[in-house]
Amino acid sequence: MPSICRRDFVASAFLMAAGLGSGNTFAGGFPSRPIRLIVPYGPGGGSDFVARLVAQKLTETAGWNVVVDNKAGASGLIGTEAAAKSAADGYTLFLADAAHATNAAVQPKLPFDPIKDFSPLTLMGSSPQLLVAHPSLPASSLRELTALARARVREYGVGTPGQGSVPHLLCETLKRKTGMELVHVPYKGGSAALTDAVGGQVAMVINSVPACMPHIEAKRLKVLAIASATRHPKLLDVQTFSESVPGMVGGAWYGVMAPAGVPADLLQQLNAAIDKVLDLPDVKARLESSFVDPMPRGPQAFSKYLNEEIARWRSVVKETGVTINS
Repeated sequence: MPSICRRDFVASAFLMAAGLGSGNTFAGGFPSRPIRLIVPYGPGGGSDFVARLVAQKLTETAGWNVVVDNKAGASGLIGTEAAAKSAADGYTLFLADAAHATNAAVQPKLPFDPIKDFSPLTLMGSSPQLLVAHPSLPASSLRELTALARARVREYGVGTPGQGSVPHLLCETLKRKTGMELVHVPYKGGSAALTDAVGGQVAMVINSVPACMPHIEAKRLKVLAIASATRHPKLLDVQTFSESVPGMVGGAWYGVMAPAGVPADLLQQLNAAIDKVLDLPDVKARLESSFVDPMPRGPQAFSKYLNEEIARWRSVVKETGVTINS
């Protein structure tokens, strides 16, 4: 069961004991204890990578104790609900991703309001989704996959981080637009799906570039397509989804939220600290090397983007007829 890892807990305890951050706390003594950053997936995925990078740099630059708390399950709903119901005191933050919008589009009822129950702090970056496959798959591109005999394609499962995720919606759109009878295989996070793809338990996976790249570089998986509007400058040999299915675009994005009701002055201070981290040259380099592109920052830009994303994916759901049980 994903939880705060022992290493992070011990590190946090050590920092507190050492009194680090005593000269970097905000007015009023905030923070006086560790700040929890909830990630609604298990360790190892794109969201976890971004969260741990930011948490580490907040500890280094501000002297805070920021602990990543992985709460996986139910396509991110377990962690999201835990964040929504946390105390509005600034000591709980939430790593929101694209599923925050797609769950609102697919799920008929949510145990929280994705807009009203959260205070957006800032977007941190975005990355396109990839369709990757085990090397044994007899296709090296989406174009070649669609050319395979229909009876053969029925044998192939497509793993995603969970029902209601962007990869799930891309998978269902791909099925409906091409007529391929692919089998959707939802996991509790993208890391588990990729592990099974490497082991040959599932033929293909749709997941974000940061999560997929280590397996691609090690040749444990191969790339069939990228869900960006145009070919990515670092992956020019990889076709886009839209080259086979016009208009098919979908990406991962990452942002930080707090539970609704956190005092405005704390929100401003938290946002300023995260903004400072995102401006660090080494953080920019790490994100860029992981195919995470910059996005507009600040609460207003995040709020506007989230509302647009929810509307966009609701339109996709209406067009394709995707349901949570697809």
